[in-house]
Amino acid sequence: MLARIFNIARKELLQIRRDRRILPMVIISPVLQLLIYGYAISTTITNINTAVYDMDRTQQSRELIQTIGASGYLNLRYYATSEQTVDNLMDTGQASVVVVIPVDFAKDLTRGTSAPIQAIVDGSDPNVATTALGYISSIVQGYSQQIVIQRVGHMPAAGVDARIRVWYNPTLESKNYMIPAIIGLILLQITMNMTALSIVKERERGTIEQLVVTPIKKWELVAGKVLPYAGIGYLDVFLVLLAGTLIFGVPIRGSVLLLLGLSGSFLLSALGIGLFMSTISKNQQQATVAISFIMLPSFLLSGFFFPIANMPPVVQWITYLIPLRYYMFIVRAIFLKGAGFRLLWDQFLYMTILGVVILTVSVLGFRKKLE
Repeated sequence: MLARIFNIARKELLQIRRDRRILPMVIISPVLQLLIYGYAISTTITNINTAVYDMDRTQQSRELIQTIGASGYLNLRYYATSEQTVDNLMDTGQASVVVVIPVDFAKDLTRGTSAPIQAIVDGSDPNVATTALGYISSIVQGYSQQIVIQRVGHMPAAGVDARIRVWYNPTLESKNYMIPAIIGLILLQITMNMTALSIVKERERGTIEQLVVTPIKKWELVAGKVLPYAGIGYLDVFLVLLAGTLIFGVPIRGSVLLLLGLSGSFLLSALGIGLFMSTISKNQQQATVAISFIMLPSFLLSGFFFPIANMPPVVQWITYLIPLRYYMFIVRAIFLKGAGFRLLWDQFLYMTILGVVILTVSVLGFRKKLE
């Protein structure tokens, strides 16, 4: 039995080695995707294009402008000279923020009265707009505090002293949150694609029917076909781990062995989905289209980029049927929090049950297709 499975797996590995297109897909593609996702996808919004319309033109207004430019978050690129210029900068998208300093700004500060300024923010991108508003509020608050200190000579004695600590990701770098999740995304995509396309390709050539008429049992054929791709999946995990830690410097606070062990449970689902895609597809084009219908919901509903807690209740229930949801939680917890199996056993259990169900249904469907 084991010898027959080994021979089928060996035959599959030989076919993989002979196909020159497989090597770039297995080795180059995961690293390339990691670089693209790692550098392109970032939730840390900085260098927001900003314009200033200084109607006061005093030393105090220039100090405020210097404070805005030195913040490191707002990229001070434009100096408007009229309201028409402000409109053009916002309409053309050249500036996402315009800070308007009105006339008598310095006089109001000198008198000790409120000195209002106006901040115009482009709300077409809510994420950028919300972040920009937070930056502006913080900058203006800091500038106002400096004026109070200069005037009074010391900090006010009363007030709330908030001492904030950030756990797990103290620098709030988005790469530490995104890179671990990319492991799951790449593992699902590569394993599912290769499993489905390989089996469909054999069906197109007619070679899989030749295996059916041999004494090999159906489940042995399935096991021999998918085992090499499980190994390829683990190879991709190693590659992404090395690239993520060496290129991006993402720390792994938990056990790498635990991560590899729990990844095996996720591979059950990835292989099962790929096998199922092969049963409902007659050619490689149909398999590619079918896979895209799986990848998009997995990306959107797994918590890779959008928090599941912010989704409607009905959609949140649907996410429980997506294996990538559990793997995202596991890999991020191991990377960022150093979590052990004691804290991850429930996610592992749900993911394993789902993986076994998907793989069982796919194997039964594949056997029926062969028969």
